[in-house]
Amino acid sequence: MNSPKIRRTAVAVAAAALLPFSLAACSDSGSGTEAAPTATAGDRARTGESAPAGDPMTGDQPFGPACAGVPEEGAGSFAGMAKDPVATAASNNPALSTLVAAVKKAGLVDTLNNAQGITVFAPTNDAFAKIPKADLDKVLADKATLTKILTYHVVGQELTPGQLENGSFETLQKGRVTTMGSGESYKVNGTSNVVCGNVRTANANVYIVDTVLMPR
Repeated sequence: MNSPKIRRTAVAVAAAALLPFSLAACSDSGSGTEAAPTATAGDRARTGESAPAGDPMTGDQPFGPACAGVPEEGAGSFAGMAKDPVATAASNNPALSTLVAAVKKAGLVDTLNNAQGITVFAPTNDAFAKIPKADLDKVLADKATLTKILTYHVVGQELTPGQLENGSFETLQKGRVTTMGSGESYKVNGTSNVVCGNVRTANANVYIVDTVLMPR
């Protein structure tokens, strides 16, 4: 039979042998310097994950004077819109009701909702009101022209505010939009102001603008 002294010696040797492996495991599972990758809008659309409404710690949140009119709670809030694909999210914002009606007339609801990782420049109702009523009614009745105008407002990549500082981007209509600005002040095509930007939806980043963009 083994003596107590021999058993204690064996335990000590085993503990000493296991110690380096335990320390290595702790080191591997501890906090490292490499940050976890951030999910893109396309990733969120594929997995069904809702987009973040914005991180106040990094400044990655909606900005602009019109953002004050967005409800704090409910489907039309920033948190609510982050859970829905872009056309559905827009339908919950009363300031975008004309745009939503135009998207429905053009038959683009499913196209926008099923797209992955896009940017939408969304004109407000007041932006559409700048167009003479007769001209607007004519456009709304012409599906081909309406589709051309609406797809000109969509870029096939998710744009951050930093990318808008001095940018030129191809749209789904195959034309190009230009952007410029800094901080919380940006213009699209030199005339349309971003009045509420960096609004997240489940599959898009939205910049609400005060003037309808015309293909060029």
